[in-house]
Amino acid sequence: MKSISVFCGSSEGNDPDIIATAYQLGETLAQENTALVYGAARIGIMGKVAQGVMDSNGKTIGVIPKFLQTKEIVHNELSELIVTENMHDRKIIMYEKSDGFIIIPGGFGTMDEFFEITTWGQLGLHTKPIGILNINGYYDALIAQCKTMVERGFLKQENLDAVVIDNTISGILDKMNNYVPLPTPKWLNKEGL
Repeated sequence: MKSISVFCGSSEGNDPDIIATAYQLGETLAQENTALVYGAARIGIMGKVAQGVMDSNGKTIGVIPKFLQTKEIVHNELSELIVTENMHDRKIIMYEKSDGFIIIPGGFGTMDEFFEITTWGQLGLHTKPIGILNINGYYDALIAQCKTMVERGFLKQENLDAVVIDNTISGILDKMNNYVPLPTPKWLNKEGL
């Protein structure tokens, strides 16, 4: 993978392991010559990942809508900054610029990005790997809820299995690099949407 979108919080939260792992993820991406595509902020977990990339001389591509430029405090040392009209355009550009997606801790915005990109995969609109880096069990409840959706018949097991999960950086990257996508649903094609 030449580039990975990392979806994560614009806040740091209160778990020092999450903060440290976010920075280490950035370092690892740079060491593997994988560009970071992210929300362009220098604050929060987003900023920690970006700083890890930059401190290791890696490439950072920040994508932010105009109205958030002042609120999220754009990082001014990015390799590339793309300003969009709105949140929807931001997600489309992040998708287009990425070969895969990693979700690390965050709030509603991170959940929105995770569920949208996962739904696009389920619908066959892309075959890129999606990984959850489950730092300190942060996503245990989300994973349990997804299993409940399978048990209750609202989600197919194969669609849940298409999301790779690990609690280590090396583990998640290994799973993503060896990802085998689901076949495109026969009942759906891009032109029909």
